[in-house]
Amino acid sequence: MSEILVLITTESNQKRAKNIAKSLIEKKLAACVSLKQIDSIFRWENNISETKEFEITIKSKPELKKELINFLNKNTTYDVPQILCQKLSAEKKYYDWLIDSI
Repeated sequence: MSEILVLITTESNQKRAKNIAKSLIEKKLAACVSLKQIDSIFRWENNISETKEFEITIKSKPELKKELINFLNKNTTYDVPQILCQKLSAEKKYYDWLIDSI
């Protein structure tokens, strides 16, 4: 098993989420990006907020972490974007495909 990087972020609408996903693939910063609509409940400016948004799960190489974070910070609509990063072990076939795709 080999390590891959998984980043999770969110975006306010589907069109923006898809544009981010496509840009990441085109720039070879990610091998795969998954999108799903979610309901989020959070505290913002001392109020409890509830909204629908799109979760973006990015699969990439660990060495691209800094570039990915910079890209997400520049392309988000949020003042405080959620950017969660984790290294995960990947099965060899998936790892090989990911490396070849980037």
